[in-house]
Amino acid sequence: MDYKTAGVDIEAGYKSVELMKEHVKRTMREEVLGGLGGFSGAFSLAKIKEMEEPVLLSGTDGCGTKVKLAMVMDKHDTIGIDAVAMCVNDIACAGGEPLFFLDYIACGKNYPEKIAAIVGGVAEGCVQSDAALIGGETAEHPGLMPEDEYDLAGFAVGVCDKKEMITGEELKAGDVLIGMASTGVHSNGFSLVRKVFDMTKESLDTYYEELGTTLGEALLAPTRIYVKALKSIKNAGVRVHACSHITGGGFYENIPRMLKEGTRAVVEKNSYPVLPIFKLLAEKGNIDEQMMYNTYNMGLGMILAVDAADVDKTMEAIKAAGDTPYVVGRIEDGEKGVTLC
Repeated sequence: MDYKTAGVDIEAGYKSVELMKEHVKRTMREEVLGGLGGFSGAFSLAKIKEMEEPVLLSGTDGCGTKVKLAMVMDKHDTIGIDAVAMCVNDIACAGGEPLFFLDYIACGKNYPEKIAAIVGGVAEGCVQSDAALIGGETAEHPGLMPEDEYDLAGFAVGVCDKKEMITGEELKAGDVLIGMASTGVHSNGFSLVRKVFDMTKESLDTYYEELGTTLGEALLAPTRIYVKALKSIKNAGVRVHACSHITGGGFYENIPRMLKEGTRAVVEKNSYPVLPIFKLLAEKGNIDEQMMYNTYNMGLGMILAVDAADVDKTMEAIKAAGDTPYVVGRIEDGEKGVTLC
């Protein structure tokens, strides 16, 4: 009897590491110390000394049941972008710069090529957010998970000067809400998606004219990463008063999280285009509008509030970073919460 007979293939683990090394190299920053394969990832904090009062920010998340689609479609090269996005977007909307990321993959059986494809997506997410991939773990769980299944999660650490943190304390009536376009469902609400659509290869390969692609491709579109857009806004000299990453819970749960007491967000639903995937989802699932806005991003992955005088400068900075902005509403005095009109 040996470990391989018990279901854990150490040699496959070695091969996975070799295959993923090229992906990891793409993410390196000068602060990374050492190479892949150590017991811990090392990252120099020398540059933080330049800040008056450095604050570390962290985020951890996974991709939820979106990984089920990747498994059904046997497409594993983008799900890693989602894992990174869910963490670094949270850091960015607090005013931070992501520094590094670590991933965790649990699988029923280690198929090196599949693991390398997943890590390739993680590396791409790190490249998009300028974060270094400094480590990770692939764990085989025979008997706990089916051989062809896996789950993916990770965490990121970022930094900002305390004076540059986005806390919502500067928010005031008259501030303008700007939303940044999402790529689709992102990584939330897939338990409901899986109830609406058949999770079969045939169903996911079905082409929809209104989507301009297959259902599977539309649903698997990786979560948009907004790190560079928020950095562009900062570099333009704009002070963001509040910011919200629109994830699980949609508008009704996430927008109030960026508000201070005595302020209310008013979002105009017709101020931007709702993506076709959400219209199809609502139609096929007979989901009412309130539930859609309480579950999904509805086409806006990040919403921020700026002074009215900074709107044009903010819009230009977002466009310069390659994202699409919309003026979607305003801040009013009132009970803390959000009104959709």
